[in-house]
Amino acid sequence: MADRGNKGRVVCAMSGGVDSSVAAALLVRAGYEVIGVTMEIWPEMTGAEMAHHGGCCSIGAVEDARGVCAQLGIAHYVLNLREHFQERVVENFKAEYLRGRTPNPCVACNREVKFSELLRRAAALGADHLATGHYAQVQGGPSGLHLMRAADPQKDQTYVLWGLGQDELRHVLFPVGGHHKSEIREIARSLGLGTWNKPDSQEICFVTGGDYRTLVGGQSPPGRFVDRFGHDLGESPPLAHFTVGQRRGIGLAAEKPYYVLELRPGENTVVIGHREELEGTRCLVEDARFVSGLWPTEPFDCSVRIRAHGREVPAEVVPQGNGEAEVHFLEPQTAIAPGQSAVFYAGDECLGGGIIA
Repeated sequence: MADRGNKGRVVCAMSGGVDSSVAAALLVRAGYEVIGVTMEIWPEMTGAEMAHHGGCCSIGAVEDARGVCAQLGIAHYVLNLREHFQERVVENFKAEYLRGRTPNPCVACNREVKFSELLRRAAALGADHLATGHYAQVQGGPSGLHLMRAADPQKDQTYVLWGLGQDELRHVLFPVGGHHKSEIREIARSLGLGTWNKPDSQEICFVTGGDYRTLVGGQSPPGRFVDRFGHDLGESPPLAHFTVGQRRGIGLAAEKPYYVLELRPGENTVVIGHREELEGTRCLVEDARFVSGLWPTEPFDCSVRIRAHGREVPAEVVPQGNGEAEVHFLEPQTAIAPGQSAVFYAGDECLGGGIIA
């Protein structure tokens, strides 16, 4: 490892996983003074619930992060962000589902917690930068800083980072973004880090058991299934159990499978139909942001992704002002779900995005 502190102080967000573990190790090797921090965001739990809660930033994750920091010889702190996370992420998640939308909590967490409140806490610790284990890259240029895809296309996380702007990118480091996941695991193994073979977390970190319906489903009454013309087709589970494009859970016999076309909270109805009725060629996005910090004055062509693991498709984005923009897809898209993010790309660069309204 290089002499520490030569390049300044960095706070590294440690989730207890292999990616953030190696991020910290790479920073130490590069000559930074590294402080590992883990966010305390989990709700109050019983001992039994804690034993079964193994997501990022959980009790077990804190111990894993602390162990890695001890191996690397760096300080480790736990920051209590429970109230901030509850207000900005969990309550927003519940409210969006009760509005008939399908939120992505990672987008909210990155915008409202990791790259805002945690960045502020890092500055209070005298750090020049905040580092995370996200798979993304930052490049400089004459027009400012650019958010670029990770070297590993299968792990790229720019889809959930579209809300970052120039102020954040000036203080952010993504040490693993230039590596493939297999390289990261090999680096962790070679350093003897205890997280080297830890599986990736696939669950929503604040949902016990991985089922979001336990968090929001009990807060709304049963609804009604209707078709596009408003014909009543029977009682449905609460609207929070569904998202646009969903097939499972409808339970109605038909010649062709039913899919959720739309959720109407005001009427407490789930609009269902067949797969071909899910297609659309445009959507409105709200709360749009651009990484450059500059709001486009003219329509522009780009590729757009409307779900985390979906493919990108060519589209025209038409800015509307007031943080809104229309997205016109060049080919029909299936299941455009309100609450999800529409993220704009130009080649390997993430330009920004917005929330599908």
